[in-house]
Amino acid sequence: MALVPDLNPAPLPADAVEVSRVQEAWGIKGWVRLHPYSADPEALFHARQWYLAPPEGRYARGFDAFTGTVSVAVAEIKFHGEGVVAQFDAISDRNAAESLKGARIYISRADFPATTDPDEFYWVDLMGLAVVNRQGVDLGVVRDLMPTGPHSVLVLEYQADGKPQERLIPFVSAYVDEVDKVARRITVDWQPDY
Repeated sequence: MALVPDLNPAPLPADAVEVSRVQEAWGIKGWVRLHPYSADPEALFHARQWYLAPPEGRYARGFDAFTGTVSVAVAEIKFHGEGVVAQFDAISDRNAAESLKGARIYISRADFPATTDPDEFYWVDLMGLAVVNRQGVDLGVVRDLMPTGPHSVLVLEYQADGKPQERLIPFVSAYVDEVDKVARRITVDWQPDY
């Protein structure tokens, strides 16, 4: 039997991005501790409507709060210590909050705050972009980004001799000339044999 009352079944928006998961209940008034996937979870703080999906993997065992995706309104979210905690309008006690452990949190990409710096990008916006060098040579498609401390690295996937290969390019202005989200292309100062 589900312990969570009045959650609205809702499909994920077409532009949904998984941004966090519920770690555990926090306190006695229905708050939950979150595990944000970003070091700077401003998108979580900006969006007021979240979508919860059942957990996968080890968190899925024993999960019975809901079976499909549900929409929840965020009543409050704040930093607590080095973590983030949140409360939903529909959750008012610890038992209900405990039943959400492991739930995946999605928000609509349209609810992300706008970037103010033209050289600042959300990783999700770079995924799937084609990467070409200044000479127009196709270097691959962005499959992932890897944090390395001072900067991120584009992880490209490309084909060579009919086999998938991986290419790494530092995502810094010394190598990245332009990111054109409309054309879905990144132009870099990089050669295929680097």
